[in-house]
Amino acid sequence: MKRNRTAIFASLVLLFLAACTSATKTASQDVAAARAEVQKVLDEQANCWSRGDLECYMQGYWKSDSLLFVGSKGLTYGWQQTLDNYKRSYPDASAMGKLSFDLKEMRELSPDAILVVGKWHLKREAAKGDLEGHFSVIFKRFADGWKIVADHSS
Repeated sequence: MKRNRTAIFASLVLLFLAACTSATKTASQDVAAARAEVQKVLDEQANCWSRGDLECYMQGYWKSDSLLFVGSKGLTYGWQQTLDNYKRSYPDASAMGKLSFDLKEMRELSPDAILVVGKWHLKREAAKGDLEGHFSVIFKRFADGWKIVADHSS
């Protein structure tokens, strides 16, 4: 009887460990998939910007009055206001230049939130001069995909 209990206990421990390993792999796969989706959003934003298409670029942002953007001029709330500010600051494709991101860090804050920290660079005509700075954005997972809910760019 004691041998049966030991065998049953050992079997349960092995099943538990297998389940934990499987859950860890699944969680790691979920994080990797989320990071890849966030990277895809940023890549698409860079492509849209570089084509001079601000409306396309803004698709990476949460379309809400609660969107938060922090820039050199202070706080901006709202998707539309953020788009309007971009249009004023970058009135045409030559002012916009070609955008690239150099991601420095990506941290999962929760299963539905990711912090991205990096450097942005605008390659522009010599007369306009290149621009660059750093950014931190918080992405949130929505039913229609990952969107930026807060952006701090300098």
